[in-house]
Amino acid sequence: MKILVVNDDGIHSRGIASLAKALEEIAEVFVVAPLTEQSAVGHSITMKIPLRVHRYYKGDEFFGYAVEGTPADCVKMGIRNILKYNPDLVVSGINNGSNAAINLIYSGTVSAAREAAIMNIPSFAVSVDSHNVDDFTYAGKVAKKFAELVAKEGLPKGTLLNINVPDLPESEIKGIKVTRQSMTRWDDSYEERIDPYGRKYYWLQGTMQEEEGEDSSYDYFAVKEGYVSVTPVHFDLTDFGAYEKYKNWNF
Repeated sequence: MKILVVNDDGIHSRGIASLAKALEEIAEVFVVAPLTEQSAVGHSITMKIPLRVHRYYKGDEFFGYAVEGTPADCVKMGIRNILKYNPDLVVSGINNGSNAAINLIYSGTVSAAREAAIMNIPSFAVSVDSHNVDDFTYAGKVAKKFAELVAKEGLPKGTLLNINVPDLPESEIKGIKVTRQSMTRWDDSYEERIDPYGRKYYWLQGTMQEEEGEDSSYDYFAVKEGYVSVTPVHFDLTDFGAYEKYKNWNF
């Protein structure tokens, strides 16, 4: 099996190193990741400036290819120009921070997996619910298990898996749940600050506004309760309920 590994935290991140190491136990792994951190860039792609690619080494050992672009760029570049064939699987992560609920929309990590799904390649994204992860070992085990499952069972065309792992010791994980995307969202604000030259600038901040009332059938709450959440995601954004209603309007 050949697996393309990508992320949005950058090729230097500990999460992608842990992911590649875990998957190397079952597959031939190729790493193509952003040269710099690309968190929350969503599904953006580079169009108006050149894309540059660099061979990236950890110490004296070749690790992968660093792309001066977005996570979605990395998938396109990795498949079309570096591998020059479709891998069996694309895995994105391991991300620092949850990509459950509305974060799924902003996430470069999930968007990389979505780009693979658009290209008809099975894919999933893996994130840990912390921005200060001490140990990615368990999340790596989860990724390895799902790589084996997806390779065996496949995924429906256009569907990817969004996996979120609690930042807990393995012994405290309650299990794995198939979940729905929560509508829990950020209540954003921009804090006004002053730089050393007396000029104003703004820093994004906010708090999560919980929507479903601790219902662990939703990804956000499942992770809060200590479960690994697995949410099937489709890139078809059509609201089919509204479609049935509006197609009968007299335009």
